[in-house]
Amino acid sequence: MRAPKIQREQVVQTALALLDQDGLEGLTMRKLARSLKVQAPSLYWHFDSKQALIDGMADALVDTVARDISQTASWQDRVLQVAGEFRQALLRHRDGARVFAGTYVVTDNVLRTSEAMISAFVQAGASAELAAVFSFSTTYYVLGFVMEEQALGPGSTLDLAERKRQFLASTQDKYPHSLAASEAIFSENFDHRFVTGLELLIAGSYQRIRADAAQSHR
Repeated sequence: MRAPKIQREQVVQTALALLDQDGLEGLTMRKLARSLKVQAPSLYWHFDSKQALIDGMADALVDTVARDISQTASWQDRVLQVAGEFRQALLRHRDGARVFAGTYVVTDNVLRTSEAMISAFVQAGASAELAAVFSFSTTYYVLGFVMEEQALGPGSTLDLAERKRQFLASTQDKYPHSLAASEAIFSENFDHRFVTGLELLIAGSYQRIRADAAQSHR
């Protein structure tokens, strides 16, 4: 069989460009083949399904994450760095978090990111098993946060001003605590919200590690 004229990396990068243009729902194998000026069978040489293509895109999304981790940094700073780089990597492309969510890709890019996160929690004193749980929890936090951040970002069809008006009207008499938190709820300072939530996760993780250590010494 003749080798295809397109390379795997070319397919992935074109798919990411289409993702930015049309979103995840608008990305189809037919559109991708048309953009590459090839017939669909050439795509299937590299990816036998759209899910396989999405897996390849997910791998490419985290290509820059956890490549330069200081071995002398505190474990907290390492978690903050990896999670922060992961967030920025997902934000580089439209629907980036949705592309990555639900994939279980076993590649160097994904494994490097996972290793950096798990090793940070092991450095804090967690067992490998507990460190994996913390790593998953942090990953889920980043994915959920970025999904909302991207939903409210450029291209969003939500009228936040109108939503806030409805929120204030609805909470005025019935939900005083929600009303008091309205500025925080509608804050668009995503950097501050992200770091604050991540610091809470880190603090909670450390409390659990200390509690497990105390239990083991009884």
